[in-house]
Amino acid sequence: MGDVYKLAEKLSDLIWYAFDEWSKKVQNTIGYQIIRSADSIAANIAEGYGRYTPADRRNFYRYSRGSFEETKGWLRKLIRRKVIQEKQISKYTEIIDELGPKLNAFITSTK
Repeated sequence: MGDVYKLAEKLSDLIWYAFDEWSKKVQNTIGYQIIRSADSIAANIAEGYGRYTPADRRNFYRYSRGSFEETKGWLRKLIRRKVIQEKQISKYTEIIDELGPKLNAFITSTK
């Protein structure tokens, strides 16, 4: 759980602190939604880890993957709408490119 959880926390923290620099319009539309979806990635990993059966754990890990995909969708909108500038994109893609495969492998390893 360690690496995956830490990467999920890193992504959500990056978004959390970036939020403060966005306009009120962006904060009130995409901002609160992306914070919830990004925070949900790690929250579902933690909740799944606390479950007793492998099937129950796997369900929460899958919810985490859904939140990960939702977060990526919001990030694409923020980039397309030029809220996240070109020079900042690599900070996000670096985490996402590592988190996605690790999250999938983590889910697969839950038996």
